[in-house]
Amino acid sequence: MASPDLELQGVVVARLKADATVSALISGRVYDQPPSPVTYPYFTIGETQFLRDDATCIKGGRVYLTMHAWSQAVGYPEAKSIADAVTDSLHQAPITLATNHLISISHRQTRVFRDADGLTSHAVIEFVAYVEKPTA
Repeated sequence: MASPDLELQGVVVARLKADATVSALISGRVYDQPPSPVTYPYFTIGETQFLRDDATCIKGGRVYLTMHAWSQAVGYPEAKSIADAVTDSLHQAPITLATNHLISISHRQTRVFRDADGLTSHAVIEFVAYVEKPTA
């Protein structure tokens, strides 16, 4: 049985690579760990956290998923455009998981800032997903 956060990560990566708007912005460069050297702009799956919240007859919880958009174009527009496209693709999306059951996935917040190198714009996009685990 797949862990909810790992299963969700795989489906999110596949969805973003297949999304025409996202692909037009990052050319399918969606990574868990980016290659070195990396071509900008690109997108990475970041930290996840699973908080169990079982009920009497239901196993499940919340998956907090953090993702990152990276750009070295001048200013913030490219990083913000990638973040917006990702949000449009995933917020309240009807995503099906193979093992677990996704109740909902919602965008929580996006932060955009300049990295310490002074060149790279960085968007941090956060989602929360409610997942039920199958009972055995």
